[in-house]
Amino acid sequence: MPGFADSFWSSDYAAGLGILFSKLQQGVIENRQLLIVSRMRAEAEELYGQKLGDIPLTVDKVQGGFSRDDGASVRKAYEGVRMEMEDAARNHRKIAQNIRDLVVNPFSRWCDAHEARIQDNQDELQTRIKTHDRQLEQVKKLRNNYFNKSRLLEDLEEENKLAFQDPETSPKNKIPEIKVDKEEGPEEEEEPYEIGDETYQPDQVKKILAHMLNNIKMGETKVPILGTYQNTSAGSDIVEYLQKNMNTSSVSYAERIGQDLVTHGFLRLVGNVGNTFANSSKMSYQWRPKAFQLSGVPEKKAALGRTFSLNAAGTDPNSIDSPVIGTVNEYLEKWNVLGTAYPNETPSDRMRREAREADERYKAGVRRLDELRCELEEAIFDHLRFLERCELDRLKAIKTVVLDFSGTISNVIPSLQSTVDKLVLYQETVQPLGDLRYLLENYRTGSFIPKVVTYENYYNRVDEDTFGVDLEARARADKKRVPIVVTTLLTYLDHHYPDLEGDEARRNVWLIEVPLHQVHKLRAKVNHGKTFSPEILQDFDIPTIASLLKLYLRELPDSLVSSHVYEIIRTIYQTPAGEMPDDARRVPVLQQTLSQLRLTNIATLDACMNHFTRLIELTSADETYVTALATTIAPCVLRPRVESSLTMEERHAYRLVRDLFAHKDAIFSELKRLSALTHSSSISRPSGNLAAANTPGGGGGPGNGGVGVGNRPRAISTDESNRKAHMEERTRALLEKANGGRSRATSPAPSPRASTHRRERSIGGPETRFPIQTSPTASVERHRQSIGPILGVKRSSLEVPGDGIAAAGIADLSATGANGGTSGLEASALPADGTSSGSPADKRSNVNRSSVRFVGGRRIVPVAAGGSAGTTGASTAGAAAPASDSGSVDESGSHRHSQYAVTLVDRPMD
Repeated sequence: MPGFADSFWSSDYAAGLGILFSKLQQGVIENRQLLIVSRMRAEAEELYGQKLGDIPLTVDKVQGGFSRDDGASVRKAYEGVRMEMEDAARNHRKIAQNIRDLVVNPFSRWCDAHEARIQDNQDELQTRIKTHDRQLEQVKKLRNNYFNKSRLLEDLEEENKLAFQDPETSPKNKIPEIKVDKEEGPEEEEEPYEIGDETYQPDQVKKILAHMLNNIKMGETKVPILGTYQNTSAGSDIVEYLQKNMNTSSVSYAERIGQDLVTHGFLRLVGNVGNTFANSSKMSYQWRPKAFQLSGVPEKKAALGRTFSLNAAGTDPNSIDSPVIGTVNEYLEKWNVLGTAYPNETPSDRMRREAREADERYKAGVRRLDELRCELEEAIFDHLRFLERCELDRLKAIKTVVLDFSGTISNVIPSLQSTVDKLVLYQETVQPLGDLRYLLENYRTGSFIPKVVTYENYYNRVDEDTFGVDLEARARADKKRVPIVVTTLLTYLDHHYPDLEGDEARRNVWLIEVPLHQVHKLRAKVNHGKTFSPEILQDFDIPTIASLLKLYLRELPDSLVSSHVYEIIRTIYQTPAGEMPDDARRVPVLQQTLSQLRLTNIATLDACMNHFTRLIELTSADETYVTALATTIAPCVLRPRVESSLTMEERHAYRLVRDLFAHKDAIFSELKRLSALTHSSSISRPSGNLAAANTPGGGGGPGNGGVGVGNRPRAISTDESNRKAHMEERTRALLEKANGGRSRATSPAPSPRASTHRRERSIGGPETRFPIQTSPTASVERHRQSIGPILGVKRSSLEVPGDGIAAAGIADLSATGANGGTSGLEASALPADGTSSGSPADKRSNVNRSSVRFVGGRRIVPVAAGGSAGTTGASTAGAAAPASDSGSVDESGSHRHSQYAVTLVDRPMD
């Protein structure tokens, strides 16, 4: 059963925790209700005992009754009933006291402490989440600033390249002009002003400004070098006035109003660059002449002096309203004329420095965000485990309270045994684990899938991070089919399994829950985008290494088995029990589904499954362990794109892992074959084969052995970060097109060969032209022959196939086809009449393009396409010729080589 630590996660952390704390607060209210019931029952028992005690006193006041009959049996019966009344009164008062002592008082103290614990945990987590969210917003701003600076630097470099063109092509120089905004007419002054969330008419703004100027403290502010500013107020004084007089609910809203006053030209920041309004006593703002003119309040002018200082607003009375001085000052602030930090810096150097500084700030912000995220996740893990114990203790406390409540009554009043039995029955119905399971099943929000914010390099390099990076991008950066971090961890585990004592300890490596802060400590040492030494792992125990690999798979942007095929996996395993296909029918479907994955995902999945199946086999694991292991690694292998209440209850990922355990060899052998065919087709299809691909039987469809498997269209990228790479690729393509470069020589004149190479009909019979396969796999009669033993190459894992293997894979396809007959590729290579045709120029062209390859110590010679199937090409010396139609085979074993040779055909395109 999953716990709190793996059930209340969401993308923004707050949603899942909000649901959990709402349920915990509901538990606090339930405690209060139980206290109210116990307290009122104690009061009722006390009142009942008092009433029973008043009965004998009231009866004794009556004279002339049983007191006169001393020896009658009726009197004894009466006195017995009277005594039972007094005993009952004492018993009920004792019940009330026991309820207070055993239930109300201790449970009330425990409820107060429980409520305080819940509230403290909620406040701490909310504080951490707010800190994380603020840092996340800061990282977004730093990222935008970094991209803008890089884009401006790139544009400046492009402009510098174009600056040295000829005068005929260079643009004409224009004299810079200083545009002076004209004074707004009276019709513009009558427009309403938007301040905060309200819209005010000019008359209302006039009254507000007049009241502000008369009530807000104003004075002078001296700024070094720039001089003294008149009519200035501190930002804190303005915010204090807004909170008192304009009913602002918060400081942030008051700052918004102040920013609007700055925007409308009533205030101006002095002593600093920019026009940002803030609630600070150290930031001063000057009331501009527009505010005094609109409000009608006389402006305090500075006395004329002999000194002159050119400041942002102009302290000279004659220059206050001068738009030219204001515009010049804005230019001076923009270009930092008064700054002395970089006196000899050119604009291009300044932009490079700013881009570099923005990059460093962005990197530092991302690292700080990653630290805050790790600390937040660690805190959430610790708090969730603690809250789970608190909730379990609460349910157990309620069980104890109900039991004590029933005991206080059952021990005193045997006559209420039936009521007590019911209370005991109610007590027995409380199942703490069942209630906890109900809470998890109905209110869980998601499993622990961390959302990593990685550093996005402007030039698409991924050498800064290891965790959270796309699997294929990481493998491409490592120049490996499987990322180095995965192979390093798996290899380290294989080498250190013998150090553990017993198979039980080796099996439990993947089942032990390692504290997240310990895993994050190891993650911080290897998360630098570079290859790390295995010596770093020696400071940590084996379960921590395994947990690091699981954390790496969980932090991938997409699961190992992509979420795009999740619906297909669901369809496979959602078949009703009566219609569920057996393994022989389900495994081929899984093969076809997994073949849609990228080669990096398939290779990584194969490496992981090899490790797990070898561990299960060597340690003789039982069914219980296999089930636990599959449950543990299932979220690392397959996850839905969006986790919902429906997907959380599904076990398709677990069943997929069990099938991968049970049928690993069958599944991955087929995936390796398909990946080899896909790679072979991608490297052996030149531009000259486009005509064959457009003719019947000449494409990569099922009739040709599935050569076209895996040629999926790429999605159109709209990422701005790839702009430079796309521009370079486009420029390179234009240059190649302008130079007229071609990858192969032009085909000779088709005059003598046109009749022999025309594809007017298919050569193969009707039974092999369009082979249709009705099941995911071929029939039992179809046999596949591996080229590994022949070529001397044994592939133990899904490594990158070499050129020789790819050529042999194509030869195997061309030799066997889809149903064992002649394939479309081989049929297209033969003339229609079966005779040799082609000019000597054609043969020379083919000889020049022939190549000899050595794979696994054997010599693979492509057959020249100048002769028929029954003749031997003279240009391929030392290579065996293919057998003729009459079945002749030479003594050097030419038939064996012709079975795996590639026939190259030089023919005009249709």
